[in-house]
Amino acid sequence: MKKTILSLMLGVSLFASSAMAHFQMVYLPESALSKQTKEKLSLVFTHPFADEHTMDMESVNAFYVINPKGQKENLKNSLKPITWKGNTNSGKGYEITYNFKRLGDYIFVLEPAPYFEKNEDSYIQQFTKVIANLAGAPTGWDRDLGLEAEIIPLTKPYAIWEGSTFTGIVKSNGKPVPYAEIEVEFLNYEVNQTNNAFGKTPKLNAPQDSFVTIGIKANKDGEFTFGIPKAGWWGFAALGIGPKSKFKGKELSQDAVIWVQAKPLQ
Repeated sequence: MKKTILSLMLGVSLFASSAMAHFQMVYLPESALSKQTKEKLSLVFTHPFADEHTMDMESVNAFYVINPKGQKENLKNSLKPITWKGNTNSGKGYEITYNFKRLGDYIFVLEPAPYFEKNEDSYIQQFTKVIANLAGAPTGWDRDLGLEAEIIPLTKPYAIWEGSTFTGIVKSNGKPVPYAEIEVEFLNYEVNQTNNAFGKTPKLNAPQDSFVTIGIKANKDGEFTFGIPKAGWWGFAALGIGPKSKFKGKELSQDAVIWVQAKPLQ
């Protein structure tokens, strides 16, 4: 009887752990910039709601920005390695300081090398986007980049009020992915970019594990809509939508991630 209870508790523990989704972050404090400025971007692979574990990022295949003129600026060689401190452990990440000069939209794109998840004996590769804007002039926030795995915003991603909605379309190599499975998480801790660390106190407490990682699905056209209940950063990850399913002889999930920032009504 004791063995049965112990096995059940272990199973529940493992299930709860697996319920916390992996999210590649490309974080900057502000997506809607009002004036020319330099902003630090932090690249961290983590669990943004629970902060239960920070993963070591592998090497970076590509990191660039599509600037307001539609030009691609390669930023990979300017990345600096950092150690990011979560509340449970520390992990390897990167940072960069970018100079926002021209009015308009900036689409930052990260293609990390696949990450090996030992617990699942498989690889994860998350193509991640975050979009910032300088001075409110739109110049291409909904641009389709034709990535292997991509979420294209249909809602301006830096102009979202708390209580409104975000709509996007899931695509792989420019083609919509019908009924894609999407995980949604809230960045639940303050971010200290000076110390490369998360804060100590969560902003929200989940009443149950299903509220940690919220599951939604795209429709037949690859589109989805999510109501934003709280101001802050929200991450959306469309799982396993890329064309590649194997890496080094093991399963590979090519995911698309986008981060959007909602503002409080005040």
